Amino acid sequence: MHESIGTPWLWAGFVAFVLGMLALDLGVFHKKDHETSVKEALVWTGVWITLAMVFNGGIYFWFGQDRALEFLSGYVIEKALSVDNIFVFIVIFSVFAVPAKLQPKVLLWGILSALVLRALFVVLGAALLTRFHWLGYVFGAFLVFTGVKLFAQREGEVDPRKNVLFRAFRRAVPSVAEFHEGRFSVVQSGKRYATPLLLVLVAIEGTDIVFAMDSIPAVLSVSQETFIMVTSNIFAIMGLRSLYFVLAGAMEKFKYLKIALAVLLIFIGAKMIAHNWIDIAHWISLIVIAGIIGIGIAASLLISEREPTSPSP
Repeated sequence: MHESIGTPWLWAGFVAFVLGMLALDLGVFHKKDHETSVKEALVWTGVWITLAMVFNGGIYFWFGQDRALEFLSGYVIEKALSVDNIFVFIVIFSVFAVPAKLQPKVLLWGILSALVLRALFVVLGAALLTRFHWLGYVFGAFLVFTGVKLFAQREGEVDPRKNVLFRAFRRAVPSVAEFHEGRFSVVQSGKRYATPLLLVLVAIEGTDIVFAMDSIPAVLSVSQETFIMVTSNIFAIMGLRSLYFVLAGAMEKFKYLKIALAVLLIFIGAKMIAHNWIDIAHWISLIVIAGIIGIGIAASLLISEREPTSPSP
């Protein structure tokens, strides 16, 4: 077993950086509810990707090529799988008719919760995998199963209202039907009620827990270094909100991306199952991962350009 690179000072520095960026985001750039433009979202997407690459450069400088490739692979996998999150976010906002100016607030709080949950899941998953090596086969088989299931999934199957967490919350907490600006709860006749905004947040959290079941084993397949796994996951998640507003209006063009994600999950799962017999170098794994995603995006864009556009009603 190699010695962990995650020293207390390194962890403290990373946590301070994340808290500082969140404070900047909350307290300065998104202090008031407003509709996020594509231009603003593109700028922030570029900022988060740049920060992740600078961080990866630091890992390469201090800890070597293998650790840097592990981080980059984990980041690319999580970023790719987060596109599926965006599909579901679009459905949730559509189902609940969330006003555009309130969507950034819901996404922000959803991502804050996801950061904590993902970090806990990664640490727990790494600890279990270290102690019980046979879990690697279980995780791998689960990823292959999920990939096959994603292949078979039809359009329009996702319904956030069927989520177990959402249904339990809806039964337990009284709610009102109207939005009240950016408030998650209101007091009426001396009693507190949840607004639809809080229900949307619960639906997003419920679906994120489901997605974590895919992404955590996927990241564990490229590295068992806790610091690498947590940091790559968090960097990818922190850029998820801006990426949503970049892609939200063009998701119908990426019709083959879901197939690419299914292939990606099957590849990662198979790699995890066969790791004792087949040793795939980090750089080869990264090329395969990037190639699968790139082909899915390219095929989607090329075919969508060739398809005739239907006239607007």
